Amino acid sequence: MLDIERFIAEHVTGRTRSFFEDDLQAHASQIRAQIAGKKVCVIGGAGSIGSSFIKEIVRFGPSSLTVVDLSENGLAELTRDLRSTAGLTMPETYRTYALNYADPIFKRIFREEKGFDIVANFSAHKHVRSEKDKYAVQALLENNVIKAAGLMDLMCEFPPQRFFCVSTDKAANPVNVMGASKRIMEDLIMAYKDRIHVTTARFANVAFSNGSLPDSWIQRLGKHQPLVAPSDVKRYFVSPAESGQICLMACILGQSGEIFFPRLEEKQMKTFSEICDAFLQANGLVKKEFSSDADARDFAATMSPDSSVYPVVYSKSDTTGEKDFEEFFVPGEKLDMNRFRSLGVILESPRKKLPEVRAFMNSLESIFSDPAFTKEEVVEAIHAFVPNFVHEEKGKNLDQKM
Repeated sequence: MLDIERFIAEHVTGRTRSFFEDDLQAHASQIRAQIAGKKVCVIGGAGSIGSSFIKEIVRFGPSSLTVVDLSENGLAELTRDLRSTAGLTMPETYRTYALNYADPIFKRIFREEKGFDIVANFSAHKHVRSEKDKYAVQALLENNVIKAAGLMDLMCEFPPQRFFCVSTDKAANPVNVMGASKRIMEDLIMAYKDRIHVTTARFANVAFSNGSLPDSWIQRLGKHQPLVAPSDVKRYFVSPAESGQICLMACILGQSGEIFFPRLEEKQMKTFSEICDAFLQANGLVKKEFSSDADARDFAATMSPDSSVYPVVYSKSDTTGEKDFEEFFVPGEKLDMNRFRSLGVILESPRKKLPEVRAFMNSLESIFSDPAFTKEEVVEAIHAFVPNFVHEEKGKNLDQKM
């Protein structure tokens, strides 16, 4: 079986040591002072980034950990993983709940607990794939923006000492609804920064995270199905452990209103197709390229189980929402590039005030209340709120491809 952690280190990030290790060690005592003995609540904690964050934060001795996630199976696996990982000491109080964080039961838990010292929210539609038709766009905005507003109001009843909500590099000059929703989410939480200590982080693709294209290659191999990858999409990557470390440092070391991002260099970017080449080689396979999905499927259906030749389809990106390049900040955002060796910090960014954010959400609710609403109406409303949102509708989404 392929050692995925080793493969990521050798062929994806090119790092056998965490990119953030020096900063973690330099600030370890400060991090421990903020976490030891504290009550922690992680929303969306069964996902790749949320679970990585949990693995990092429990190392610093919180007194209790409450994890909320919609995936009951994901929570079961999270618990097994945490209990089985060498070197992790779990808090005496550990609870998981298969809940939506907008559910009345979560609100009851929050109020009866009188809040938590540290709250981290990883519940989000995070894939460009999430943008399809008007229903998918509505669900995306409901989760990433409207429900997030309800959480902010709930936390005002018992303000945490630290609140972290994950963002994305795609929030900088967004070209898809998912990225734009995260930019709006940033405006939302920053509007509360004087009432609640809020921070967020924009970061790169998490290698082999749940639902990602590289993660799908593992599934495809197991089912003897073709592998696919874009040949022209170049991205920054961090390991799952590094993703948790970014979020931990942003949550604990950031000042209210700050956005963290990794100081990766352009030479560290990789295309998905070159990673796929290395993945096949690591599995002892030789690629056979096809120009169409159908031809690749036909070949896969007839190849012998022990064949060393494996079908792949590499193509140029032609779906709605794919960004040509990645960036972590935009002109007009004030940066601090000296505080950390591995992280940059956005100190200030042009932001909407809370009444403007509320007005925008009301406009969304008004659009959604009309059964005949269109995706185009939603995109137009977002553009009015996020002027640098440049959406190009290509009429094709990732669900229409392998």
